[in-house]
Amino acid sequence: MASVARVTTLSVRSAKSFDDAIAAGVARAHKTLRNVSGAWVKEQKVEVADGAITQWHVVLEVTFVLDD
Repeated sequence: MASVARVTTLSVRSAKSFDDAIAAGVARAHKTLRNVSGAWVKEQKVEVADGAITQWHVVLEVTFVLDD
């Protein structure tokens, strides 16, 4: 029996770190989507003010398996 998966894109920001942004994105996906099976960090960037990083931003591709 084959399974079918779908991928959705999430954009997440954190005031702490890339790791925090990734964890927040996966947690949010888990609240909304069933059968989350993985995530790929597609893009990372930071926002800077006065020479300091103020925001960490990631774009995640989250994979989830569709129910039969």
